[in-house]
Amino acid sequence: MSTQKNPIILIVDDDEMNLSMAKAILETKIQAEYLTAMSGRECLSILEQRKGLIDLVLLDIAMPGMDGLETLSRIRQNPRLQALPVIFLTAAADKNTIIKASQLKINDYVKKPFMPDDLVSRVEKHLKPQFDDPALNDIFGALDKLGL
Repeated sequence: MSTQKNPIILIVDDDEMNLSMAKAILETKIQAEYLTAMSGRECLSILEQRKGLIDLVLLDIAMPGMDGLETLSRIRQNPRLQALPVIFLTAAADKNTIIKASQLKINDYVKKPFMPDDLVSRVEKHLKPQFDDPALNDIFGALDKLGL
C-alpha cells in the first residue's frame, strides 16, 4: 500500500485578499499543504527553506519590489527548480509580459478575479503526475476531454 503525500502548493500575492481567496477556493477541492508568501523574496526564501520540495507555485505578476517575472526568472536559474510548475495569477497581461513569461517557461495563467472552477482545474492539471509513455498520455488526454 503506497502512502501518497499531499502536494505542497505555494501561493504568492502581495494582496492578502487574493491570497485568502485562492487558498479558500483550492482548499475546498484539493487536499494539499498550502503555503503563502506576500512577495517574490518571501517566495524564494520558502523555496530555499523547503529545499525545492514544493509541487506547484501560484505566482502574482504585479507585485512591488520583485515582480512575478523577476521571481520566476530566479526560480528558473536554480537547477533544482527548473521543472517546478508555476502558474501566473494575473489581472491583465500585456503581450510583452506573455512573451517574457513564455521565455521563462511559465506553465499556465489564471486570470483575476479567479473563477473557482478555472483555478481548481488549472491547478489539478499541473499537480497530476506526468507520464513519459505516449499511450498513457493519449489515454489521459482523452479522459480530460471527457471531463473524467
